[in-house]
Amino acid sequence: MPNIIFILSICLILIIYYSLRPTIKKYLLQAFIIAIILWLAFVIILFPEEIVKASLSGLKTWFFTVFPALLPFFIVAEILLSLGIVNFIGALLKPLMRPLFNVPGEGSFAFAMSITSGYPVGAKLVAKLRNNDTVSKTEAERLVAFCSTSGPLFMIGAVAVGMLNEPKLGALIAISHYLGAILVGLLFRFYKRNEGSKLLYDNNNLINSFKDLIKGKHKKNKSLGLIMGDAVKEAISTMLLIGGFIIFYSVVIKVLSLTNVFSFISDFFPNTNPDIVKGLLSGIIEMTNGCQIISLINIEDYLIKILIISFLIGWSGLSIHSQVISFISKTDISIKIYFFSKTLHGIFAAIFTYFLYLIKYKNVIVKPTIYNTQNYIYSKDWISYFNFSFTIIILILFLIIFIGILGNYILYKCNKKN
Repeated sequence: MPNIIFILSICLILIIYYSLRPTIKKYLLQAFIIAIILWLAFVIILFPEEIVKASLSGLKTWFFTVFPALLPFFIVAEILLSLGIVNFIGALLKPLMRPLFNVPGEGSFAFAMSITSGYPVGAKLVAKLRNNDTVSKTEAERLVAFCSTSGPLFMIGAVAVGMLNEPKLGALIAISHYLGAILVGLLFRFYKRNEGSKLLYDNNNLINSFKDLIKGKHKKNKSLGLIMGDAVKEAISTMLLIGGFIIFYSVVIKVLSLTNVFSFISDFFPNTNPDIVKGLLSGIIEMTNGCQIISLINIEDYLIKILIISFLIGWSGLSIHSQVISFISKTDISIKIYFFSKTLHGIFAAIFTYFLYLIKYKNVIVKPTIYNTQNYIYSKDWISYFNFSFTIIILILFLIIFIGILGNYILYKCNKKN
């Protein structure tokens, strides 16, 4: 009965809030945010030792894993954008991206970099394309809906091997995750569907893009040294921003745990394992922490763990969302559209995981032994992550160009016959 009264009270508060005038709602929301920040500060003062440990944990995750894995992608992406190679790739892959996702070919670069490097590289590149007027507002919103994905290094290495102790699950989680992203992209092609070019193949545009690339037209009179310097500065600045968010949300999760907020919410689900509720809530806030908690739960139905983890990776967590919003808020891309797309991504990834598990993995995967994930997450050295990232970048660029040339050759032959 108390739970029902509490839920009804929340619903009543929300109804009253949304019935108020916009100006009053704005002030109330501002007051609520200030109250939350003051509460966080008060808890941090009360538990300084635990908060410092949480901060150090977030710092280690950023410095030993995120920094070396993502820094090469940011540097190379900035250089390629400045040199105009992305525009040439866009002209190459327009025949593929336009009919499938109703976006320009340049979107293929953002999507490819996203699925190989992980959060939040794709969203940053979409914001960059929008700031450069390479894509329209609507096209950018379509792109950011499916170009914000996790990378294989996290799903296969950290989650499947490190957390779940079952390498075979890496393919299941990764395939489901990318299928979910592609399905979101296919659905969002109908978002304001009449906005965008209908021309799939333009030989003149491809030739002009290649000429601009050779002439260095996109360099804007910058030397290669200056371009590289600017790229490194931009990349380091972005990595520091990401690190700040990771540390902050590590502290937030610790505060919620210390103040028994997770336990309070778990009481509303008496027939559910409280660790599942804690893991789900933690993952909604910060993906890695949530996946780690879920992986350590000892439950009979192993599929439930995999489904929750798959949803959390698709959703990506408020920590990733904050990083993405810090990029797209500098553009006119709708944040609401982004949040809606990530909710769909999490749901679709879980659905694909369920069916793929039943079809292929049910009799293959035996419930593995649980062990501490911390040993894996920091076991790889900094250089290994860095080398892996650079190798993946080179391979994906060659693959993109090969697919683009092949696609354009086929279309050229078809147009010649007609």
